[in-house]
Amino acid sequence: MTSTDQTNIHQVALVTGSSRNIGRAIACALASNGAHIAVHAANDRVAAEETARLVEECGVKAGVKAIVTIGDLTDPDNAPRIINEVISEFGRLDTLVNNAAIRPESPFAEMAFSEWRQVMSVCLDAVFLTTQACLTHLRESKQASIINIGGMTGHTGAVNRAHVVTVKAGIVGFTKALAHELSPQGITVNCVAPGLIDTVRVAKDPSHRATSTNPLGRRGSPKEVADAVAFLSGPSARYITGQTLHVNGGAFLV
Repeated sequence: MTSTDQTNIHQVALVTGSSRNIGRAIACALASNGAHIAVHAANDRVAAEETARLVEECGVKAGVKAIVTIGDLTDPDNAPRIINEVISEFGRLDTLVNNAAIRPESPFAEMAFSEWRQVMSVCLDAVFLTTQACLTHLRESKQASIINIGGMTGHTGAVNRAHVVTVKAGIVGFTKALAHELSPQGITVNCVAPGLIDTVRVAKDPSHRATSTNPLGRRGSPKEVADAVAFLSGPSARYITGQTLHVNGGAFLV
């Protein structure tokens, strides 16, 4: 897909892990608001291309364009390469959504250190590397935003997910730290923490979901998470930074 003169008026967003589920919904929501989108996947180009198709469909009235970027973000060489692809295509970057994550389950007593390290690498190290690679370009935007996707278990805990709970809590700390540091540069940094969301999973649902509930009595949709991200990246949220927006049907009230 070739860049066009429209890149001078469109916002541009990179959404990591956007080949399916919440990431795909986020990419489409931002496109519906008129942003060009860089769709990222670690390796599933077919699914990422489908997201790109849906993105352009959602943003067709605004002339939105999408590109696909592929790469393992835990490799320190990949984030700069992917950002360069985005800049080469669109000439700018306004929004980074750190969504890519893995969520395995293991009892802590049986958890292999390699599994612990893999979760830390995908869910925290990759966020560090990608965010750092974006900074030069975000500083040039007048509406720069970073939105990190956390999770309810980072605030409540969960069995068999010590590694996942730890990284989700870490995302909140990372968000607060960067909000302090990047605010003088006009970059807002926030976190969206989904609760029970109706997504299609490769593996079975985590065990804690069987007993989880909320006052609304249902699971949320990926679009409901995506709408929160779209708000935080938009012009109406320029006075909001360092916050965690919980999208969980009021689960904390139970």
